Amino acid sequence: MTDPETLVSERLDQLLAERDPATTDPIEFRGHQYDLGLAWVHFPLGSGGLEVAPNFQREVDRRLRAARAPSPTAKHFFGLTMAGPTVVTHADEALRTRLLRPMFTGEEAWCQLFSEPGAGSDLAGLAAKAVRDGDEWVITGQKVWNTLAHLADRGMLIARTDPEAPKHKGMTYFALDMHAPGVEVRPLRQMTGEAEFNEVYLTEVRVPDTDRIGEVGEGWRVAMTTLMNERTTIGGGSGPPAKGSGAISEAVRIWHEEAKDRTDVVKDRLVKVWIEAEVLRLTNIRAGQARRVGNPGPEGSIAKLMFAEVNKRIYNLCVDLLGADALVDYDYTNRRSEQLGLVGPPGSSRKMFLRSRANSIEGGTSEIQRNILGERVLGLPGEPRNDRDQPWSQVPRS
Repeated sequence: MTDPETLVSERLDQLLAERDPATTDPIEFRGHQYDLGLAWVHFPLGSGGLEVAPNFQREVDRRLRAARAPSPTAKHFFGLTMAGPTVVTHADEALRTRLLRPMFTGEEAWCQLFSEPGAGSDLAGLAAKAVRDGDEWVITGQKVWNTLAHLADRGMLIARTDPEAPKHKGMTYFALDMHAPGVEVRPLRQMTGEAEFNEVYLTEVRVPDTDRIGEVGEGWRVAMTTLMNERTTIGGGSGPPAKGSGAISEAVRIWHEEAKDRTDVVKDRLVKVWIEAEVLRLTNIRAGQARRVGNPGPEGSIAKLMFAEVNKRIYNLCVDLLGADALVDYDYTNRRSEQLGLVGPPGSSRKMFLRSRANSIEGGTSEIQRNILGERVLGLPGEPRNDRDQPWSQVPRS
C-alpha cells in the first residue's frame, strides 16, 4: 500500500499535470481536485477525500497556492468549513454524493439557518416547525442573523419535527434549497453600512425527505458537528502574529506608520494584546493537534471565546492609535477572511472596529461560551433552568 505522504504527493502531481491552473476553468479545476480526493483529504474515498490524516491538507493547500490554483471565494466559507464536515459525518451516501462536490467546486454556496428571533444562543428553543407530508416536509418559521443567506444556494436548517419531545430531542436537520418556493431572504443593514446578515422567512416550504441530514429527531446531535466546526474556525481567525498576518499585525503596522500617540502606556497596551494574540495562536495549534489524534478537547470553545475578546481589544487599540484619522471613510472590499479578523487593507481599521462587535455574538455568544467552559469543562454548577432548580443561594459551595 502507498503511504499517505506519497499518495497525496502523487495525486497533487496528477492534478497539476492534468489541469493547468492558469488555463483551466476554476470549477473544472476544483472538480478534478475533488475527484482525486484532495478536497478534504481526511474525508472518505469518493467523498472528496483519501482517508488520510487531516494534517496532509496543509501540504495540498501549500502546493496549490504555489501553483496559483483557483481558491474559493468568501461566499463559500460556510460550505467548506461547516456544511462539508456535517454532511460527510451524518448524511447518507446518496446525499453526500449530491451535495459535497458542488459545495467544493463553488457551484453551490451555503448559509446557516439556526438562530431565530426567540432562539439565539438557546438554539434548542427554536420554533420553526417541519411537518411530514409523505416524502416531503412542510417547513414554516423564521430565521435571523443568517450571514450571506442572500448569496446562498443551500442552507443548513434545523426545524422542530416533534413538538411533544424534550426540546433537545424533537429537532431535525435539513439541507434547504434556498431557491425553493416559500423562501424569502431580507437583508439586515449593519452599522458598517453593509448588509452581510439577513433574516429568512419560510412559508410552507416543501423539502424532500432525501434532503434530510441525519435521523429524524437527531437534529441537535447533527447541529453540534456544525457548531464545533464553526467555533474552531472562528477561534482560529486571529492568525499567527509571528508570521505577519492576523489582526494584531494591523495594530503593529499602525504603531509604526500612522500612530498619533507612541507613549509608553500605549506601547504597553500593544505588547499586551500581542501576547494575547500569540497565546491564542498557540491554543489553536494545541487544538489542532488534539483533533488530529482524535481527542478534541475544550480548546475550540476557549479559542472562540478569546478570539472575540482579543479581536475587539486589538481594533479598539487600532482606533485609539489612529486618533481622528480613524473616522475617515475608505473603499473596502468585504471579504469573509477579513470579517473573521484577518488583516484588511490599510485604512480598514474603522470598519473592522465596528465589525468586531459581532465577534462576541456570532457562532455562540461569549456568555454562552463561558457557560460551556464553566459547566462542561470546569464542572461548575449549572445555571437554574426553571423554578424547580435550586436558586444560587442554595447551591452547595465547596
